[in-house]
Amino acid sequence: MNMQINYSDLDNILKNHEFKSSNIIAILQDTQEIYRYLPKEVFAYFSDKLDMSMAKIYGVATFYDNFSLEPKGRYVIKICDGTACHVRKSIPILDKMRAELGLSESKITTDDLSFTVETVSCLGACGLAPAITINDKVHGAMTPEKAMEILSTLKEVK
Repeated sequence: MNMQINYSDLDNILKNHEFKSSNIIAILQDTQEIYRYLPKEVFAYFSDKLDMSMAKIYGVATFYDNFSLEPKGRYVIKICDGTACHVRKSIPILDKMRAELGLSESKITTDDLSFTVETVSCLGACGLAPAITINDKVHGAMTPEKAMEILSTLKEVK
């Protein structure tokens, strides 16, 4: 998958953050908001523009879990597998979603970049267990059936 990088977007991000290397986290967040991940091309560009080593920028990008170096789907679905969600059967929800979308533990994003399915340790919504988020919106008291209803709605939105 070859995504076209719009360098004027990157320049605007850099301008908004005053070309300061100390703002690298915010710069990467804004970049990921546009592309839904951090394309490898941005590391060299930011390194040059911020006079900061590519290794340092890459280190920041890999240290924080919210950054992704792989393309993500338009809908990022996170299924909680923390204790409360696990005991209330979050895994059957995960299994059903993966089966429906043709995904697995190693293949988390659909080929058409519509859906990404991930597990997380905790969503902070234990009282709603089992919980999932779709693009950071929490859906609680989830069942495999409810998850399939949501999924079919999202498929229609395409």
